[in-house]
Amino acid sequence: MSERDEVSGRPVVLVVDDMPDNLTVLGELLQADYRVRAANSGAAALRLAASEPQPDLILLDVMMPGMDGLEVLRQLQANPALKHIPVLFVTAMDDTADEAHGLALGALDYITKPLRPAIVKARVRTQLELKRARDLLARQNASLEAEVARRMAENQRIQHISIHALARLAETRDPETGNHLLRTQSYVRLLGEALAQHPRFSDELNPVTIEKIAKSAPLHDIGKVGIPDQVLLKPGKLNPDEWTLMKTHALLGATAIERAEQDLADEGGPPIDFLAYAKQIARHHHERWDGQGYPDGLAGDAIPVAARLMALADVFDALISRRVYKPPFSFEVARDLILADAGRQFDPDVCAAFAQLYPEFCAVAERYIDTEEAVAAKYSSLGGAA
Repeated sequence: MSERDEVSGRPVVLVVDDMPDNLTVLGELLQADYRVRAANSGAAALRLAASEPQPDLILLDVMMPGMDGLEVLRQLQANPALKHIPVLFVTAMDDTADEAHGLALGALDYITKPLRPAIVKARVRTQLELKRARDLLARQNASLEAEVARRMAENQRIQHISIHALARLAETRDPETGNHLLRTQSYVRLLGEALAQHPRFSDELNPVTIEKIAKSAPLHDIGKVGIPDQVLLKPGKLNPDEWTLMKTHALLGATAIERAEQDLADEGGPPIDFLAYAKQIARHHHERWDGQGYPDGLAGDAIPVAARLMALADVFDALISRRVYKPPFSFEVARDLILADAGRQFDPDVCAAFAQLYPEFCAVAERYIDTEEAVAAKYSSLGGAA
């Protein structure tokens, strides 16, 4: 961004030449329209370029003792804070190879000696107008980028709120507490990050997809809003007909998300990536590695990766949580039960990652632990006894 003389608002031009007469000539020629600063060496030029007010343009003599103009330009270009300052070489040289060298280093143009006032003024004015236009464009781009970033952040917040509002809706009719959503989401993220480098998962799991999967995880049981209370809240074991009805929550959840996707498409909106993962998780997190799960009886790698992560996360949390029909299992017992089902209920590699992450799982469970009071209050709100 252009720096101006704070008093006059005039552009600042830095003139660099080891000959005092040349500095005087250029200063007198330009000072009526610009604030002129002078440097009689390359080192002095670099110091002034880095000081305030920063020059809007540098007129740089090529042939100087010690540090010549080419070296000054190299150092300007190597400094991110200075490389944007336009440079015009001032030289008596007429060797096209030297001119090409300077232009290749980043100089915008040459002014040849002996100096012709009209040419000097015209080229200085042209380069300053170009810089002013570049600065304006840069400010506009920065403003646009900031607005895009703000809107993206706002959309992310809206998505986050919408997801949790839907998940909380399901939770109002489910014996599980809100901490279950936080725990399972954290478990899924841990598994995804651990498996991202695994050859079986690296094509799908990366920081972006892991975040989308984790964002989707709270919607895994959204379909339970469609299960009648006498089944969903039954304190004892479900009979076969009740169990058949309970299992429909997977399809109910996936169908609801699919309809939301279709509504968005019908309105001409772009697809929302995380909804695809949410649909996979809602539909398939009760599938089993051996094909004995529901609703589709998928087996092995046919089960979406997101659902395989969610399956283990959900079961671990169910095992360690108190329910009206069972006490909580210890972390160790839950771990052993899950690892015993590697290759049957769960993907063996997901189980192996879980075994390594077991201390982290325990830490998450402790961080978002359900208190006895919270569990009792939840069951009371549902009209049952804790």
